[in-house]
Amino acid sequence: MSTPLATKLTLRPLGPHFGAQIEGLDLATADDEELAAVRAALVQRKVLFFSGQTLDEDGQVTLGRRLGELTASHPVVGGVDEAHPEIYALDSADNGFADVWHTDVTFMPRPPLGSILRAVVLPPTGGDTSWADSQLAYDSLAAPVRELADQLTAVHDGNREFGYYLAQRRGGKGSVWDGEVVTRLDPVEHPVVRVHPETGRKGLFVNPGFTSHVVGVSGAESRHILDLLYAHLTKPEHIIRHRWSLGDVAMWDNRSTSHYANRDYGTAHRVMHRITLRGDRPFGPSSPR
Repeated sequence: MSTPLATKLTLRPLGPHFGAQIEGLDLATADDEELAAVRAALVQRKVLFFSGQTLDEDGQVTLGRRLGELTASHPVVGGVDEAHPEIYALDSADNGFADVWHTDVTFMPRPPLGSILRAVVLPPTGGDTSWADSQLAYDSLAAPVRELADQLTAVHDGNREFGYYLAQRRGGKGSVWDGEVVTRLDPVEHPVVRVHPETGRKGLFVNPGFTSHVVGVSGAESRHILDLLYAHLTKPEHIIRHRWSLGDVAMWDNRSTSHYANRDYGTAHRVMHRITLRGDRPFGPSSPR
């Protein structure tokens, strides 16, 4: 069943708390009121899907700028071309895979607010993307585990995934991120539980892609804590899965989700174009703002 949001948006929920299909909206021609409703729905439903879109590279960048401030394509990986430094091309022909649960760019002090992903080339079958609701996952933890998680800080490190790329493919000089050229990937600390800056809701803010360890505990304790949280985050009841078609656009709130792209299409070609909205520094339940 579709439900109206604000005055102009028709939203079809994909789960009780998480995900929605936005129906009948052309992102290329949407007016300011419609995009304001999209922005509100993004916080509320965390992942939004739009079908039948006609955006190209220019249109995707224009849309992103209307929704927020765009970052470079990625702190380490350059843009799809010189005319579009904001677009990150996830191209399977160039090892552009995302087959590990992750939240985008948490290895930087200010990870993105959100992302907008557009299907460019799709395999005949496979290549679905799944998202996990980190706020629902936090809420469904047992109270003593929530209390423990509230107190913890974790280290996020991009070197495992992107250190070699920065050194060998970019010659040690990455993109401009938060006003500075990225020349090294220093590990950063973030709270294990992030408080959403717009809603105040708590969500798990650790991910297997970039979180290396929990601060202040032993290595064994860190592994067990993170394994417990990862297993809980990715329970089926916390997940929605999208099967892509050409013309699909997805948006997600990076502050309240993790995601995973299936690598189940063999040697077939898959290309996705992503832009990201500039975010803020994560804070936890006891962090000073």
